[in-house]
Amino acid sequence: MSSNPAQSGASVAAPRESSRADRYIQLALLVIAAGAIYPILYLRQVYQPTMLEVFHISEAQLGYLYSALGTIFLVCYLPSGWLADRVRPRVLISFSLIATGALGLWYSTAPSFGALIAIFGGWGLTTGLTFWAAIIKRVSMIAGADEQGRFFGFLDGGRGLIEALLATIAISLFAWMTQTRGASTEAGFRLVVYMYAFLCIGLGVVLGLVRDPNGGAAATAVKREKRNVLRDLYSLAKNPQLALLSAIVFCGYQVFWSTYSFSAYLHEKEIGLTVVAAGFITTLKLWMRPIGGIGGGFLGDRFSKTSVLIVALFSASAALIALMAAPGMSSHALVAVIVLFIGVMTYAIRGLYWSLLDQCKVPAETMGLAIGLVSVVGYSPDAVLPLINGYLTQNYPGVYGYQLYFGYIAFMSALGGVAAILFKLRLAKQGAQQ
Repeated sequence: MSSNPAQSGASVAAPRESSRADRYIQLALLVIAAGAIYPILYLRQVYQPTMLEVFHISEAQLGYLYSALGTIFLVCYLPSGWLADRVRPRVLISFSLIATGALGLWYSTAPSFGALIAIFGGWGLTTGLTFWAAIIKRVSMIAGADEQGRFFGFLDGGRGLIEALLATIAISLFAWMTQTRGASTEAGFRLVVYMYAFLCIGLGVVLGLVRDPNGGAAATAVKREKRNVLRDLYSLAKNPQLALLSAIVFCGYQVFWSTYSFSAYLHEKEIGLTVVAAGFITTLKLWMRPIGGIGGGFLGDRFSKTSVLIVALFSASAALIALMAAPGMSSHALVAVIVLFIGVMTYAIRGLYWSLLDQCKVPAETMGLAIGLVSVVGYSPDAVLPLINGYLTQNYPGVYGYQLYFGYIAFMSALGGVAAILFKLRLAKQGAQQ
């Protein structure tokens, strides 16, 4: 990795200008922010029937809302990176949290469907355009060169833990309001929305008051104003390390997508798990996120981020192939172990791939744009995988369709491992030349 401050300035400057304790406090706040801002958008995971009742909408209309949200996300990835290079990430994150919370307060009033479209559109902007690249860049800024793995591992693993804890508190509040106090489901749902909305607003205020880790941000402002976006994009597109990182994220993210199908697969008659048993196993898998994310990050910093990522990608590929053989397994406990192992590997991959950004030799003033560029490629499976999954499960009913799907994901995971090997080889070659 280059020692040139212009190439790794964010991570070099952070340890010099911020104490270790201060940076970890800032990381904790960012983890809480990332864990708090998204759940309010995806309350349908737990409260879908309640939402249909409260908002007086159909399942099709609910689908339109989330389709619009996903489309805005995809469109916003690149502009999000451009914006993060021109506005301090701290300011963007603070604005995102406060604006998301304010839209949540409007959401709590059970407005019309037209207003819901406006709210979800607004959320697409406040969590996509102004938040996504900003938080990735902010974490990279406060992490030292030898802390990138653990910081990004903490971001993903800690975010999952925060989401799980908040979901537990929210459902407890909902149950207390509707069952203990005998209030309506609308009142219970409103209390849940209030919890998330006020938490976002409060965090936004706190993060807005936390100082920037890099005191030289103002000094780079002039350089940012003179930059040409198209020229910067062309320069980033020619960066082979960044291209390999995009491939790693593209392949690794598909492993995460495959976990959405585990519950339905385990419930197929050839495997024989009940809905409750399948749901319990897949819920337990969610708790593997802190283990995989944080553990993978620490191992990456202790040994090698790319090496740990290579092991995780190939291990996930092998485990998915093993899961394809689940119908022939007599032990449901073994199936559960395989699912949980895939969960650990999945979250280790998610916690590590962004930590490689520090090794791509991207100038600090275009880091946000680089994040946006990688995100456009890396998260494009959001638009493709539902179609692949739907085609296979519809045309090949039963476990066979899922086996074909998992086989495809296993291949992509192995391909990601190959990309990670190439990434590591390029780093070694660059190190030998210095």
